Amino acid sequence: MTVLLEAEGLTKRFGGVTAVDGCSFSVPERTITGLIGPNGSGKTTAFNLLTGYARADAGAIRFRGASVPRPNPTRLYRKGLTRTFQQARVFPHLTLVENLAVAVAQPWYGVVRPFVRRSDRRRATELLEEFGLLRHADVQAARLSWGQKKLLEFATVLMGEPSLVLLDEPTAGVNPVMVEAIEQRIRDLHAAGLTFLVVEHNMNLVMNLCDPVIVLDHGKKIAEGTPAEVQNDPLVLDAYLGT
Repeated sequence: MTVLLEAEGLTKRFGGVTAVDGCSFSVPERTITGLIGPNGSGKTTAFNLLTGYARADAGAIRFRGASVPRPNPTRLYRKGLTRTFQQARVFPHLTLVENLAVAVAQPWYGVVRPFVRRSDRRRATELLEEFGLLRHADVQAARLSWGQKKLLEFATVLMGEPSLVLLDEPTAGVNPVMVEAIEQRIRDLHAAGLTFLVVEHNMNLVMNLCDPVIVLDHGKKIAEGTPAEVQNDPLVLDAYLGT
């Protein structure tokens, strides 16, 4: 199986605390790979290192077999790697269509009020329909519910037609109906060939959706395998499940 993203020996320290400690793992192409662990295990920091929102103190990153010595969010987006955040990042004063349009290259004057090209509007409309948000297309994002904002951010990262999407807590704070909607979108996109790396605390979702599953504890990888293998791993039971 082709490896799409690879981290080798990633290390990040904050003062005297080592948040990510010599961590190595890979994301095979066309998988939904889960990244789990207790609070403070280094999951989000690892995401930030992989996507250029933080600089690693040591280690190497490769995407599509090519070294990424200085990860930069914009350059990675153009290469096909993008992400969401725990707190949905949307522009509240812009409409949903405008939020999606911002995700692609804009003229300098589009920073304040995006110029929505016809092709971008067509693509945005298609995505909003897929995510059940089309009726809100010309509504300001501030008027959406928390769950709808999570869906909007998810749709936004797809504007550039990525090959790998990193989802950071996609269902956090979302009601059960919206969780099902998000899970179904992930499944549909995966079936269409998209690869995912997912950080998630909802263990039922992870175990039903992800394979393989990687487990971190205190910044180190302690286990990796199928959901069944991870659930029965003594180190995981001790560190994550608390048994």
